[in-house]
Amino acid sequence: MPTVTDRTPLLENGNGAQPPKPFYRRFIDSLSAEGEPSWLHSYKFFFFGSYLNILLLFVPLSFISHHLNWDAALRFSFSFIAIMPLAALLGTATDQLSLKLGQTLSGLLNASFGNAVEIIVGIAALLQGELRIVQTSLLGSILSNLLLVLGCSFLAGGIKYPESNFQITAAQASSSLMTLTCITLVIPAAYHSAKSHSGGLEGGMNVTSIAPVISALDPKGELGLDGMDAGGVHGLKIISRGTAVLLLIVYIAYLFFQLKTHAYLYTPAAQVEEEEEPEMSIPAAGSALLLVTVITSFCADYLVASIEETANRYSIPKPFIGLILLPIVANAAEHVTSVWMAMKNKMELTIGICVGSSIQIAAFVVPLLVIVGWMTHHDLTLFFADFETIVLFVSVLLVNFLIQDGKSNYMEGLMLITLYLVIALAFWVS
Repeated sequence: MPTVTDRTPLLENGNGAQPPKPFYRRFIDSLSAEGEPSWLHSYKFFFFGSYLNILLLFVPLSFISHHLNWDAALRFSFSFIAIMPLAALLGTATDQLSLKLGQTLSGLLNASFGNAVEIIVGIAALLQGELRIVQTSLLGSILSNLLLVLGCSFLAGGIKYPESNFQITAAQASSSLMTLTCITLVIPAAYHSAKSHSGGLEGGMNVTSIAPVISALDPKGELGLDGMDAGGVHGLKIISRGTAVLLLIVYIAYLFFQLKTHAYLYTPAAQVEEEEEPEMSIPAAGSALLLVTVITSFCADYLVASIEETANRYSIPKPFIGLILLPIVANAAEHVTSVWMAMKNKMELTIGICVGSSIQIAAFVVPLLVIVGWMTHHDLTLFFADFETIVLFVSVLLVNFLIQDGKSNYMEGLMLITLYLVIALAFWVS
């Protein structure tokens, strides 16, 4: 400490003042606020915080196998496995951002990036004209969350606790919205059925003139539109696009309901846990989210590109790949989290993960991809095959029956898993 004398100025006038920091130093300081984790600590936690990240070794293998045109099974397998840790990292970055953004912004962030892998895989398949893969992968994600994940969670929780309770009003509100989205998929199927069985083609329209219309909407002939006339196909596109816009409006209202007006319904009754400390700074988490999103988009593109050859060469039904295998990639991290929460008797969180994720896909991701297809001239519609529509309807019906009493046990979990296995068996032989 300097000695104070009679010549020491009372006010600092520049003598001994620190020179201003360089611009790059001030920029770095602005990115890392005091008290926040450093960039090194943030990325160390991000890449080494989970044993699942060992599977990141398959990311370069996915790139190499695609560009060197290795066997289709290797390309599919490497990309398939690579997306699993990437999906988990997307969730980690989103969670770390959510810790610092407050309830409303974190809710919106989770709503946007909660199903980022489904959106990325869906857009990749859509732009490659794989409309059937888009539909089955999205339907598979809904069924996976409603039946497999929720069933495993109920089963795991039921083994540890005789009975688990959860907030019935919030669960019923979520399941009712899930029922609405299911009905919006039933209506295009009913419209298609009515048009296909109403006497065939329009009066002056012949098969040759309608063929280009059907070919543009269904280039691979996989969507079952052959029996429709030009008016029916146009009507199906109008119904799908109009419904997509309405579903997005309902989803925004649901977010407002969940995050603002009725947030208390989605808050557990007793919160005695300590507040979680962030392991990543906001700039590090944001840059990590952007980086992983870009890498995931490449791996998803390679995965979709290998599906056709893999399905043909190894006699695996494409609906089975879309409905059963792809959702495993996208939802692996959510599966573990949901079961872990159920074993801690936090059934509200489990319901929120499973039913909430299904609502995100049905009311946000599906309509979003319909609109993206509309903009890019890939006419994705909400018409799913009759069999798939019935499967979704009975699945939502069973879930509604099981959660309406606000209680769960291992027997209910076993029922959900059984239905999922029956559906998987049916799509394997389809």
